[in-house]
Amino acid sequence: MTDSLTPTNQPVKARRLNKALLMRLAPLFSLVLLVIFFSFSSPFFFNTENIMTIALQTSVIGIMAIGVTYVIITSGIDLSLGSVVAFSGVVVGLCASYSMPLIVCVVAGMLAGGLCGCINGFLVTRATIPPFIATLGLMMSVRGINMVMTDGRAIYFSDYPMFKMLAQGRLFDVLPYPVFYLLIIALVAAWILKKTVIGRYVYAVGSNEVAAHLSGIKVQRVKIFVYAFCGLLTGIAGVILASRLNSGQPTVGVGYELEAIAAVVIGGTSLMGGVGTIGGTIIGAFIMSVLKNGLNLMGVSQFWQMVAMGIVVIAAVYLDTLRKKMR
Repeated sequence: MTDSLTPTNQPVKARRLNKALLMRLAPLFSLVLLVIFFSFSSPFFFNTENIMTIALQTSVIGIMAIGVTYVIITSGIDLSLGSVVAFSGVVVGLCASYSMPLIVCVVAGMLAGGLCGCINGFLVTRATIPPFIATLGLMMSVRGINMVMTDGRAIYFSDYPMFKMLAQGRLFDVLPYPVFYLLIIALVAAWILKKTVIGRYVYAVGSNEVAAHLSGIKVQRVKIFVYAFCGLLTGIAGVILASRLNSGQPTVGVGYELEAIAAVVIGGTSLMGGVGTIGGTIIGAFIMSVLKNGLNLMGVSQFWQMVAMGIVVIAAVYLDTLRKKMR
């Protein structure tokens, strides 16, 4: 009887495997289709300078998205990213106003983001506040702190001409430095997630927190780590953005958290936790940038661009729902 059922079951299993593979590759296929479409829609899209522009636009959001990928894999969320990006730039500016060495200013900006991440981790784990509320509260508080520290005005780096080279320079006069930073951070983050113990713990906590706790994993420490790591990467993104603008601006970064989370979801990371890759997140970030860039070249209104972004995010969440049903 088993032999008679085997041929019937094999095609069913094969179809399920094909559907699962197709859904995993859906973000990559979508990116390729977008590139092909905009290449025919605009003669200016597929040239070296525009491709570098897309990569540069992706760098800041991409670095933030890598950090929040860790958080979302553990079934968390971080809505404070935009405010923390601005906070990091403001901290760099304040350190520069006291004539501190450039390296100190840069490190202070990065650590400022890491500190905000640690606060998020403490609120979620020790204070047992839901991640949505904890990070929303920090988003509002940090945005207010930015305004208080700067009186609502930008801080310019006139005495640090080399600072802008961190983001405005190019490797071999071709690759913008922020794109190089994104590639390095993506490789390191992917290695941590796939090849280290803490990476396996991140997936375990997101898949089943209770089971992870019963198996001996320090769940609270893992959560603090992912929020701190997310904050640190957001701090790096904030320093890069400040370098691009050559100023620390307290109002910058509004809506960045939504773009970063959207990139993560589009890249295939499940909002339910336990599933996600850094490669998928990078693809998701590029989908967002290619879509915006291509629509700009076609002369599409920014309002319609927002509509298109929303539709893409909804489609990505729907695919995530289908993947969950198949599992």
